[in-house]
Amino acid sequence: MSDDFSIPVTHVSSRDNPLVKALRRLSDSSTAYRKERRVWLEGDHLCRAALERGIQPALAVFSESFWPLGQQIWGRAAIKNVVITDALLPEISGLESPARMGFVVDLPAEEPVLPGAASVILDRVQDAGNVGSVLRSAAAFGFSQIIALKGTAALWSPKVLRAGMGAHFALRLVEGVDVEALVELQVPIVVTSSHQGYFLHQLTGKNAVPMPCAWALGHEGQGVRDDLMDKASLKVRIDQPGGEESLNVAAAAAICLYASSLSRRL
Repeated sequence: MSDDFSIPVTHVSSRDNPLVKALRRLSDSSTAYRKERRVWLEGDHLCRAALERGIQPALAVFSESFWPLGQQIWGRAAIKNVVITDALLPEISGLESPARMGFVVDLPAEEPVLPGAASVILDRVQDAGNVGSVLRSAAAFGFSQIIALKGTAALWSPKVLRAGMGAHFALRLVEGVDVEALVELQVPIVVTSSHQGYFLHQLTGKNAVPMPCAWALGHEGQGVRDDLMDKASLKVRIDQPGGEESLNVAAAAAICLYASSLSRRL
């Protein structure tokens, strides 16, 4: 079959091919993207999310069996297309059931903290699923910037990408930030706590959570560090009439960010 496309198509059948090795690193390692300055988006959902945000992939990768259909749907999405044999799919996949296609996209340029943006500060949040879920809530409720302090899970790691379900492409992501850099923020910092501060449901009307603001969410076990707690304009806790001691950080984030979105509408 001939490839009747102006976009170049390369066929790969060897596991020792440099591209296969690079994709293996990106799918296996949580931090390889920092060196490669590229990320591997596996599966059609993440790929569609990137395209919807106007991102042009550097590379589209298709399995040989999927290519006849894939070229019709995705064949002109990327700068270059690569078709690999089906046997190579497990080599480049981080999934139990490898996807039949994916994109390689260039990592956005590193940017400083944007002082006035509605933000979420992640303080050593280490579970990739939690981080990805927080990113989804941030994008859903109008927060445009994620500030990941040192010790937080790598924002562009494969697991966080999958948990984020495309939210990455709607957000400004700033990684490896020191607490001292938060002095640049011009919006109030609101800190979540299990044991101190106002109950969130009591903050209504004139006393509503400020918006824009920067919500600070802490380590799954230790919470927000003391020096960040000291920078807070407001400390907030979530009433739990069922008697539990604390909520999962991703669940707490969804509640808090939704509450802020309501403040914006007042």
